[in-house]
Amino acid sequence: MGISGRIAGFFLHSRLTPLIALVALLLGAFAVLVTPREEEPQIDVTMANVFIPFPGASAKDVENLVATPAEQVLARIAGIDHVYSVSRPGMAVLTVQYKVGEDGTKALVRLYDTLESHKDWLSPVLGVGAPIVKPKGIDDVPIVGLTLWTADPKRGAFELARVAHAMEVEIKRVPGTRDVATIGGPAHVVRVLMEAERMSAFGVTAQDVRAALQSSNASQPAGTLVKDNREVLVQTGAYLASAADVKQLVVGVQNGQPVFVTDVARVEDGPDLPTDYVWFGSGAAAGAKASGEHPAVTLAISKKPGQNAVDVAEQVIARVEALKGQIIPDGVNVTVTRNYGETANDKAMKLIQKLGFATLSVVALVWFALGRREAAIVGVAVILTLAATLFASWAWGFTLNRVSLFALIFSIGILVDDAIVVVENIHRHQQLAARGQLDGHGAASTDDAGETRTGQGAAAHVDRPALARLIPGAVDEVGGPTILATLTVIAALLPMAFVTGLMGPYMSPIPINASMGMALSLAIAFVVTPWASIRILRWGRKYSCLTEGAACVAEGDKPHLHSEHPEDFFTKLYRRVMNPLLHSVKWRWTFLASIVGLLLAAMA
Repeated sequence: MGISGRIAGFFLHSRLTPLIALVALLLGAFAVLVTPREEEPQIDVTMANVFIPFPGASAKDVENLVATPAEQVLARIAGIDHVYSVSRPGMAVLTVQYKVGEDGTKALVRLYDTLESHKDWLSPVLGVGAPIVKPKGIDDVPIVGLTLWTADPKRGAFELARVAHAMEVEIKRVPGTRDVATIGGPAHVVRVLMEAERMSAFGVTAQDVRAALQSSNASQPAGTLVKDNREVLVQTGAYLASAADVKQLVVGVQNGQPVFVTDVARVEDGPDLPTDYVWFGSGAAAGAKASGEHPAVTLAISKKPGQNAVDVAEQVIARVEALKGQIIPDGVNVTVTRNYGETANDKAMKLIQKLGFATLSVVALVWFALGRREAAIVGVAVILTLAATLFASWAWGFTLNRVSLFALIFSIGILVDDAIVVVENIHRHQQLAARGQLDGHGAASTDDAGETRTGQGAAAHVDRPALARLIPGAVDEVGGPTILATLTVIAALLPMAFVTGLMGPYMSPIPINASMGMALSLAIAFVVTPWASIRILRWGRKYSCLTEGAACVAEGDKPHLHSEHPEDFFTKLYRRVMNPLLHSVKWRWTFLASIVGLLLAAMA
């Protein structure tokens, strides 16, 4: 007996078999609960922005003196795919994109090493600042967008931005969040607008005002003081907290009297010039007061790598609801304009439903072809295979997304093959034993002359011990072809996992998940399927075989279409299609000509 028969025989009565099935089912449930759900697969595309300041330089000078030499230096790094640069007054921005699949940590280390070891590519007298590196990745894409808007004309984008900045601190406390940024709304600034005539009258220069502002807006440690046996840190200086503090700064002395900032300049406290704008529009359905376009700001929240987008998005939205009436004042509306977690969960649940529908369809087809008991065994095998495959996919590092779930739906048709082949052969051996064509060990029975007994007119009693003796031989008979067919499918799918470029990691869940599913289905077909067959298939009943080659039917039962009767529906259909092709030359050439014609038509 081969390896498949020995495996089936070992696990047929082993107490480990139901434990293995239960563990596979629990692992699948665990994987469904903990696997992050996302719309698309996580693709490791390492990118980084390099900011090189060049104060006072024009965009043309930045391009010629900074950006172009920097591109040549960065292009020497191994694994670089593209280097882009943008030159603007006072700043050069270079975007370094690595090849897909490059390790992010190692890539950034090479980038820092190259910048540090080639500092001599610029003259130190130019006044170019030190480069600043900002890594970028797929996790920098926001998963939640919250837009704050108001229909109150007394409130503008400046007030909304202050509310948004207060919300940033609270949202950042939600576990799993990475970056929280406010888009739109001007910043808060204090302007000191110096007036030349008044400065001349008081004998104050612009340098005096600048020095006063710098010296008064600083704090530093001045040492320690021991008091009551305790050491107290002493700080000197203070920070400017408001426009009133700026107005009271002394910038000079005139006729023995101090000269304040407010004497020589106009101090304004208010919003800065905005760098970006956000507007929120609503239609007539929002009501007369809320319809139209309103100034707004948007909070963009991203998640940490490996976190479940669904959970993070739900916690962020719940936290925002709790902030209403506290940090978010009445009259300020918060609209969720992007919820990556909700869309990812909806698509994942829809694909899971399709997966269940595909599984039920396969089981129904097996029920029609083999019978309800055989369909139950196949259904158990498919469910356990999918559960084990989901756990293996999570352990591999995949997420629940449209591609990984499509791989499982795609592989349903091939995952079920192993279980169907094993169950069908066990059923066939059961029928042969009932006719007396097999002995108690699953071998063909022969008479004294060496001829195989047909069992014509015989009646057999196939009980559980007899079925247990038949199952290992039945599994072993189809074990070799089943293993070969499984390995052939895996060999056809695996090359897709080695595709390079952007599509390689994007489509990799299909070959990897399908290959793991095929391997697991083979193991379950040899381990669990025989164990389930002896407990689900009918045994302990008397089978009657009326004529040679006729189906052996249990007492009180009617023959099924899947019986071995030579005149059943499938046999008639097979003979009607195949006999002309096997015995008629004209039909063979007609069939081949039809196939060639269809191929030519498809190519055209």
